[in-house]
Amino acid sequence: MMDAVPTDQKGTDLKRTDPKWTDPKWTDQKWTDQKWTDPACPVARAVDLVGDRWSLLIVRDAMDGAASFTDFLGRLGVARNILSDRLRKLTAHGILATSTPPGAKRHTYQLTDAGRELFTIIAALRQWGERHAFAPGEDHSVLTDRDGREVPRFHVLDRSGRPVTATTSHVRKVGEQRP
Repeated sequence: MMDAVPTDQKGTDLKRTDPKWTDPKWTDQKWTDQKWTDPACPVARAVDLVGDRWSLLIVRDAMDGAASFTDFLGRLGVARNILSDRLRKLTAHGILATSTPPGAKRHTYQLTDAGRELFTIIAALRQWGERHAFAPGEDHSVLTDRDGREVPRFHVLDRSGRPVTATTSHVRKVGEQRP
């Protein structure tokens, strides 16, 4: 079976003209045509795009060098149909791009600028997991900079460099006037 070709649940290759490949929920619809959980909330839209378990792990693995369907399949242990769906969704929404090297039969996936911008989110999620998802002293992987030093903890800061928290910030809703 060719790498990075969507498959149906029986494992047969889908062609680009098959309905599952061109499923309108993941193709080039206008952003306003999408079924958003909360259309005016950037957090809800981001979660709609990358908030499921597999999408963020695909992005994480792409940041770590995975590029082919087989790479992702081997690293994640996800079902082929789920991986195909998530790769298609991430590509349709501009988080991943595909290319086929000259003479190759299989295409590869690369992070787009939008996909690379998810690094901060994944690193912050990793740091939260280090603090809250492991028992004290339990072994886990560690994110380091190019010199091998652990990356410092992320903090949201205001324009003056002071920490911003849930209690010191406010979300201005659509239509709400500025103070």
